[in-house]
Amino acid sequence: MGDITAASLDEIRQILTRLPGPDEDAAAKAAAREAQLTKPPGALARLEVLSQWMARWQGRHPPRIERPRAAVFAGSHGVAARGVSAYPAAVTAQMVANFRAGGAAINQLCRTFDAELRVYEMGLEQPTADFTQGPAMADAECATAMAFGMTAVEDGLDVICLGEMGIANTTSAAALCHAMFGGAAADWTGPGTGVEGKALHAKTKVVAEAVALHREALDDPLEILRRLGGRELAAIAGAIIAARMGRVPVLLDGYACTAAAAILHRIAPHLIDHCVVAHCSAEPGHRRLLEAIGQEPLLDLGMRLGEASGAVLALGLLRAAVNCHAGMATFAEAGVSGKE
Repeated sequence: MGDITAASLDEIRQILTRLPGPDEDAAAKAAAREAQLTKPPGALARLEVLSQWMARWQGRHPPRIERPRAAVFAGSHGVAARGVSAYPAAVTAQMVANFRAGGAAINQLCRTFDAELRVYEMGLEQPTADFTQGPAMADAECATAMAFGMTAVEDGLDVICLGEMGIANTTSAAALCHAMFGGAAADWTGPGTGVEGKALHAKTKVVAEAVALHREALDDPLEILRRLGGRELAAIAGAIIAARMGRVPVLLDGYACTAAAAILHRIAPHLIDHCVVAHCSAEPGHRRLLEAIGQEPLLDLGMRLGEASGAVLALGLLRAAVNCHAGMATFAEAGVSGKE
């Protein structure tokens, strides 16, 4: 995973107390301009909300998208040995190779929406521990994965689209959500790569067993991540933190990605105010999770691929919002009469 200095989760907790807030001056400038553009007030609806959100979290007006990045984190899960996926664990490394060769959906979407793609492998040859037997990661391992994720956010980025690849990570996501938000394991466990029938029942049982085993840690979100998460999910949480520090708005992908963000939301809801969920996955638990964290997705297309596909697809909407806001004429510039 590179030469990332091992940290501790206590260091991560300290970082979370020092994150910058929104730039309300930039947001006010966006609102003032929006009111002068050649359209009825509110006519572009959520596009107007998005352009103001971009200004607020980029800390500038007008907002811009000149250098978007898609960051896909790939990790191996020990719980995959329990047969919770329709595909073997080897597919994770195989798909990473496909990303690098340009043959995956995310490659085509990044070309379509002019986004830079970075793929981050996270110890694929060394799966996390089976979290039905003990914690998935040690404290330093989880913190190091988060620190590694932080490196995906570099100076000069305008927006980052986060996604993941990892066989069995919908099992991890379901366990995280069950641990954080309660209910029954079946509320959060879905087909993932396509399991059904007895296999889905067995997957649900794995999630229930895991959360029961770690019940003493359920009051601490970072401990939940350490015990039930994966390296790629920890890295996504780290990237979200770094994006906040660097004033880079975030587009979140599907179920697993949102579950990683929900760890931060569980610590304090405002920690993911600079994030928007790009789409609602077909994975049943995702809609329930969106309700739990108060997020309305930009798209709802029944997708369930992962690999930041929905996030990059939504980048087109974000570009539209920013371009309309910055490029439209005002009533005065166009010589158009305003509302009487």
